Amino acid sequence: MKKLLRLLKNYKKECVLAPLFKMLEALFELFVPLVMAAIIDTGVEYGDTPFIAKCAVLLVALGVIGLVCSLTAQYFSARAAVGFAAKIRHALFSHIQELSYSDLDGLGTSTMINRLTSDVNQVQNGVNLVLRLAMRSPFVVFGAMIMAFTVDVQGALTFVVVIPLLAIVVFGVMLATIPLFKKVQGKLDIVMRRTRENLTGVRVIRAFHQEEAQTEAFAEDTKGLLKAQVFTGRITALMNPLTVVIVNAGILALLWTGAVKVDGGILTAGAVIALVNYMSQILIELVKLANLIITVTKAWACGDRIQAVLDKSSSMPVENAPACVGDGTVTFENASLTYPNAAEQTLYPFSLTVKAGETVGIIGGTGSGKSSLVNLIPRLYDATSGRVVVNGTDVRKQDVKTLRDMIGIVPQHAALLKGTVRSNLLWGNPDANDEQLWNALEMAQAKEFVAEKDGGLDAPVSQGGKNFSGGQRQRLTIARALVRQPRILILDDASSALDYMTDAALRKAIAALTPRPTTFIVSQRTASLQNADKIVVLEDGEVVAVGVHKELLQTCDVYREIHLSQYPEEVTE
Repeated sequence: MKKLLRLLKNYKKECVLAPLFKMLEALFELFVPLVMAAIIDTGVEYGDTPFIAKCAVLLVALGVIGLVCSLTAQYFSARAAVGFAAKIRHALFSHIQELSYSDLDGLGTSTMINRLTSDVNQVQNGVNLVLRLAMRSPFVVFGAMIMAFTVDVQGALTFVVVIPLLAIVVFGVMLATIPLFKKVQGKLDIVMRRTRENLTGVRVIRAFHQEEAQTEAFAEDTKGLLKAQVFTGRITALMNPLTVVIVNAGILALLWTGAVKVDGGILTAGAVIALVNYMSQILIELVKLANLIITVTKAWACGDRIQAVLDKSSSMPVENAPACVGDGTVTFENASLTYPNAAEQTLYPFSLTVKAGETVGIIGGTGSGKSSLVNLIPRLYDATSGRVVVNGTDVRKQDVKTLRDMIGIVPQHAALLKGTVRSNLLWGNPDANDEQLWNALEMAQAKEFVAEKDGGLDAPVSQGGKNFSGGQRQRLTIARALVRQPRILILDDASSALDYMTDAALRKAIAALTPRPTTFIVSQRTASLQNADKIVVLEDGEVVAVGVHKELLQTCDVYREIHLSQYPEEVTE
């Protein structure tokens, strides 16, 4: 949290003016009991109506000036807090973009969302209250005690006893609740994850009639959050009643001793009222301070969670290496992959050389490691052992931006962003003109349905591309990759939603590209791979065979089994 506060440096003026105006408001407030004492001791005692009127005007003036100071302080504190929160979000979001897939897998999507939203909001509220109350409340408390000494020294000794007792209560509760609020935010992460899973997987949940089971699981998660919040709330709830009891005990002591002194003519009634008013001011400020402490405790815990992400360095450091440009040759040298916290290897060591312009098919059962293999090429994950070489240089020694700029990737799940067809395609190449965009759409077999849309390239795309069918989304993501004119093209099961005719037309268009990119096609269809220069067959993370279609049908049982499951008519008796 201390490191985060450095982001407030651009709001130095606001951080000075907000507390300053709050203290001015407090200063005017401290004069109110003295004016009230004067009204009672002089105006009421002697029936001096003009004096009472003057004092009334003075009270109104003090109130108006205090209100103006308060509003000014609110403005500056809100401006600093909101700007601070915006800078945190920008810093956090930018840092998340630098983290590797492995880092993000370890942190989790739900907790990232939670820290960007809920945690940042808590920090914003904390900064806002600190700027308004952190100096004002102590100033009023100690100012009231000092002013009480100017009224009656013996009566003011009550303040000397009350204030330390209140400090013990406030800071004791604060120290007890800081770790508890961290646990609450952790429970909130769990609820966030469950909510996100249910919203993204709602169709699957309904298809398998798992609504009741997911509702029960959600109820368990929220019950855990409820218990943590209730336990923490019970401790924080002790603060207000304890402070009120201590202050009211002080007021009773003041009234008792004050009454005796007034009866003996030692003290005036107005002085007693002033002392009680100062004690009441302390009560009000300590209630505010208690709420401030609770908010700051939450903000501090959330700030530590945010800082934990900002302190996390990428597990894939980007070396200051020169750009490595080439024709798209890819070599795997005894490369393997084990995901973080995984019990077993995802890919066992294998070696493979792919020449520039070749087409490589990758096939295997679900979970065999097909996507993991191609993810090593653009360095989405680093090989656990061995190395991956592109254009003759280890990918870990290349400039990541240049490496990925020469690679076109079509992920397994077609992802489109809200905007237009044009804006989505320009992700592949921001400098592409309309002709290049239409050419990419034509190669991806998407030109026809885009041309039929109102607006063509400027046709709207909803979040996630929900206003397009699954096949259309896949073709648009393929077009996005082709706009880049990549030297290496990775199609990670990118045609699963396409019919065989469209799939064949797509592969034919890619094969006709000049220069022809080095193409990796991950697919479950043997028909999509039968014309590949080589086919890699995976089973449980191991490369069991490499060859061409006809050869593998004769020599590889895994490949033959996959093929015959799709073309049972070829089974010979």
